Amino acid sequence: MLLGMSQEKLGEALGVTFQQVQKYEKGANRIGAGRLQDIAKVLDMSPSFFFEDAPTSSSETPGGFSERPSSAYVVDFLSTVEGLQLNKAFVSIRDPKVRRRVVDLVVAIAASEEAGAD
Repeated sequence: MLLGMSQEKLGEALGVTFQQVQKYEKGANRIGAGRLQDIAKVLDMSPSFFFEDAPTSSSETPGGFSERPSSAYVVDFLSTVEGLQLNKAFVSIRDPKVRRRVVDLVVAIAASEEAGAD
């Protein structure tokens, strides 16, 4: 709902049920490249948005049947007032270059906070 679009509306736009959208969101079902492109188009974003900060080397991903690191921190963050406000404001920024600059700013602030903690 952060983009003002329900899972049901996204499902309708994609020609799938909202349950399928929930499965995509939770990672229960894989999303093919074509479907990811469709989702990006419906959400008016670049498909590359979904890959920002993704691991780039195979050494960063678990092998075999090992589980990926938990994404519970995302749910925890989105459960806070600040997290929800930040996400709502961020997704309302249409210019991808501006969004990238916002991310760079937050990363720089976090790095300076970490450096100050040492």
